[in-house]
Amino acid sequence: MIHSFASKVAPKEILENIPNLISAYFTLTPDCKNKTQQVSFGTSGHRGNALKKSFNQTHILAISQALCEYRKENNITGTLFIGKDTHALSAPAQMSALEVFAANEVTCKIALNDGYTPTPLISFTILEANKTSKLTSDGVVITPSHNPPSDGGFKYNTPNGGPADTDVTSIIEKRANEIIANNLQDVKRVSLQEAMQSGFVQEFDFVTPYVAQLPQIINIEAIKNAGLKLAVDPLGGSGIAVYQKINEVYGLDLAITNQYTDPTFSFMCCDHDGKIRMDCSSPYAMHSLVALKDNFDLAFANDPDFDRHGIVTPSAGLMNPNHYLSVAIWYLLRTRTKWSADSAIGKTLVSSSMIDRVISDMGRNLYEVPVGFKWFVEGLHSGFLGFGGEESAGASFLRFDGSAWSTDKDGIILNLLAAEITAVMQKDPALIYQEFEKKFGKAFYARIDAVATSEQKAKLKNLKPQDIQSTTLAGEKIEHIFSNAAGNDAPIGGIKVCSQNGWFAARPSGTEDIYKIYAESFISSEHLAQIQKEAQQIVSQAIL
Repeated sequence: MIHSFASKVAPKEILENIPNLISAYFTLTPDCKNKTQQVSFGTSGHRGNALKKSFNQTHILAISQALCEYRKENNITGTLFIGKDTHALSAPAQMSALEVFAANEVTCKIALNDGYTPTPLISFTILEANKTSKLTSDGVVITPSHNPPSDGGFKYNTPNGGPADTDVTSIIEKRANEIIANNLQDVKRVSLQEAMQSGFVQEFDFVTPYVAQLPQIINIEAIKNAGLKLAVDPLGGSGIAVYQKINEVYGLDLAITNQYTDPTFSFMCCDHDGKIRMDCSSPYAMHSLVALKDNFDLAFANDPDFDRHGIVTPSAGLMNPNHYLSVAIWYLLRTRTKWSADSAIGKTLVSSSMIDRVISDMGRNLYEVPVGFKWFVEGLHSGFLGFGGEESAGASFLRFDGSAWSTDKDGIILNLLAAEITAVMQKDPALIYQEFEKKFGKAFYARIDAVATSEQKAKLKNLKPQDIQSTTLAGEKIEHIFSNAAGNDAPIGGIKVCSQNGWFAARPSGTEDIYKIYAESFISSEHLAQIQKEAQQIVSQAIL
């Protein structure tokens, strides 16, 4: 059900009480025996809410100490690059972390003038540093991504520039919870003043080097020569200074809306459920920018840590992320002629099969992985993958010369690529996608939720192909059933069932008593509805 606040500017009565939230961060103490209040690294680090005792100073002190110990044990002795976004809890969390890092004599670099740093700039900077330094560097990004203003997040990026895999985060998570259970006795800590004067905390310009090298991955000259009228809504996020620097250096006709930060994000339009959520792939949250679509040749947005992208075209409004990924891949394979002919294209298994059809038509290899960008990190780092993207509007790709740019999601280059496509092809990406539909068929894609108990979710997570009894899906023969991803054979934490013209994937939610059903049909919306209906029946039979 769509909330009455959806697409409307957030009313004052739902704005977060920021002083109360920050007070809760410093004063509330989690119960280490309560699972919801423990340190828990999901696909993108530890996230939580200070008022719910799931993201408090206790958590950050413990995680930071555990990270220091992990770095020492693995001989990571270079700079720890630290970025934070504009969520209210990000600045306090950075302060707490610096107190621990300085006490452990870890050299840290933070943004100039207590500024903000997007996720992709941390990844980019780690890779650049490790090209020349004899000491190995890594990074931390303090962000809950597009989550509501009340949330906080803390993510570790390893020396390959990407988000840490579970083999790393499980170690940090386990140790952090031990530290909390031991009342933080193992935490080395100095005051913030001592940390800032210690010499271990240094300011760094993350923006200028990143912007200066953009011509190595984006055809900036083509965008400029086309004279495109562009707009970007940073959604009050961490990369406002990046777009300002792009305008300053390259002189693009790029209008920047909402050129200010506000921890309540009061300028946002509410999402489908009436909550404030800085989701640049949601037509509800993006309503104000979509309303400007006819005023610009192209408009785009990012979430607060700038790892996601949202593309708004005059012809279609906000593009479906799957549609844009298909176009971006097609265009890159046409124009990046110095990429290795063997470079594969990575996609998550719940992304649209339109991508599969485009890649097959171009004679390239598909690399399908479970949900989570971490599965693309090594491939992008080595050049095995030319592109890695996921259905939730996150992607990155290689430079013109086939070398790595970032190994974390980069919403900035995906936005600029849309401008390059529009400039070079003289049509916006949505119009190109319409040509795909004529050639490959129209895709009907949706995600829905279904109720499940904790026991049922546990069964779903461990399903095997032999547990599925059905032989048909919405009138077609089932051709493939996967419990491990086709690309890297990693467990998908659920099941994917495919027929000739449709598929569904079912995965349990990590936080709610539901499971998610992703489904797609290349026949009709009615066929999609039938797939969704039968998906619930198939899963229910397997987990009851």
